[in-house]
Amino acid sequence: MNRKKFLTATTGGLSGLLFAPSILHAGTTAALSHPATEFLPDPFLMPTLRPDPEPYKLELVKEFVIAGHGNLSKVQSMLKDYPNLLFSKFDWGSGDFEAGIEGAGHVGNKEIAQFLIDAGSRVTLFVLAMLGRTELVRPVLEAYPKLIFANGPHGFTLLHHAKAGGKEGEELYAYLQDKGLKEDWVKIK
Repeated sequence: MNRKKFLTATTGGLSGLLFAPSILHAGTTAALSHPATEFLPDPFLMPTLRPDPEPYKLELVKEFVIAGHGNLSKVQSMLKDYPNLLFSKFDWGSGDFEAGIEGAGHVGNKEIAQFLIDAGSRVTLFVLAMLGRTELVRPVLEAYPKLIFANGPHGFTLLHHAKAGGKEGEELYAYLQDKGLKEDWVKIK
């Protein structure tokens, strides 16, 4: 090999080594441009990414939310097959979203609400109001007083949820009325 061939070969090889990480990173970054991956660490530090799972079918989520209102055995059965239904919400229209636990909350079904809480469901102020958990609801309302007028699924207020809680909700019901909440339902559509 003469000097000219040697310099050409090594210069091309070195420039290839210098730009290879940038080229590889650009290709990997383009592959990771999905919005859900926006906050992921550098792709070189995370060698395996799983593809996004398919979303649950709307009818399945709707069926679970309806069961959350009053069918404990169906809720239990569906969670065995689809564990993440626990976190799913159905949109009844105009942004009126409801999760299974919220259905249990506004109809006063403590057994289903407690089952879903034990399973790891996200608990809302409305469900806590139905469960009569004054010691949890009151400090939140004192820290954020305007939340007293917040609307839950279908426009049911905290007052409605406290009333749905029966005897356990009586103290909270009186507290909410004393704070000025008079409506138990507000039209949201």
